[in-house]
Amino acid sequence: MRPDAVASIEPALRLGAFAGVFVLVALWEALAPRRTRAYARAQRWPHNLGLLALDALAVRLLAPGVAVAVAVAGEAKSWGLLNAMALPPWVSVSIAVVALDLAIYLQHVLFHAVPLLWRLHRVHHADPDFDVTTAARFHPVEILLSLGIKCAVIVALGAPAFAVLLFEVLLNAAAMFNHANGRLPLAVDRWLRWLVVTPDMHRVHHSVVRAEMNSNFGFNLPWWDRLFGTYRAQPAAGHTAMRIGVEGLHAPEELTLARLLTQPLRDIRSAAPTDSHEGRA
Repeated sequence: MRPDAVASIEPALRLGAFAGVFVLVALWEALAPRRTRAYARAQRWPHNLGLLALDALAVRLLAPGVAVAVAVAGEAKSWGLLNAMALPPWVSVSIAVVALDLAIYLQHVLFHAVPLLWRLHRVHHADPDFDVTTAARFHPVEILLSLGIKCAVIVALGAPAFAVLLFEVLLNAAAMFNHANGRLPLAVDRWLRWLVVTPDMHRVHHSVVRAEMNSNFGFNLPWWDRLFGTYRAQPAAGHTAMRIGVEGLHAPEELTLARLLTQPLRDIRSAAPTDSHEGRA
């Protein structure tokens, strides 16, 4: 597909894919929930989705379609590693999608390791429940920083525009899937998590326990956690009993959109993850 054609279909394709996957995952959660909710949907969903709307507005106002646009410019000007290599298009696309996924894994680790970045990323983790809307709960500043990092990787890699669009659609779909409060048969989960990050795999990452929170960083491909030693199979307390979120941020007032936006500015002493229950399951 020509780079200019990719740029023209990007908004509609991403919106359509998001809406379709969101509805399917929400239905799955309703029909086969994995955990009992701590809060009703009406207490959380308007604020989580409100944050998503602000994220989308910020990106559209400040950097509309920038990731694909950077890739289009890179292809036109032969920027980056892949543009300097005579590879078949399908090989370049495959390499770019896998490399971008690795970059997102490393970025995720960085946002946990650097205190200032953790304050931003903490907004995502502070959700006391774990469902499809948690996948959309990111502070706008984190979204813009992540976009800048992604663009730098696209330029250095020379990722084709089609690969960037494909990766964005896959990443959004995978994030909604692996944040689902949906039940999978255990045998299916054990097999599937070799191919993609499953809800049971990623839910461990949303534990209040430090050792569990600092594991399972992958969003799409599950291989990086196994390769870099950050994989944890199960939470110590089990999936139905484990505590989700960030200590000190479980109160109902912390669910509101205003509190989510100002949370990185507040120094919450008890917001560091606890060190209890650190054994592997």
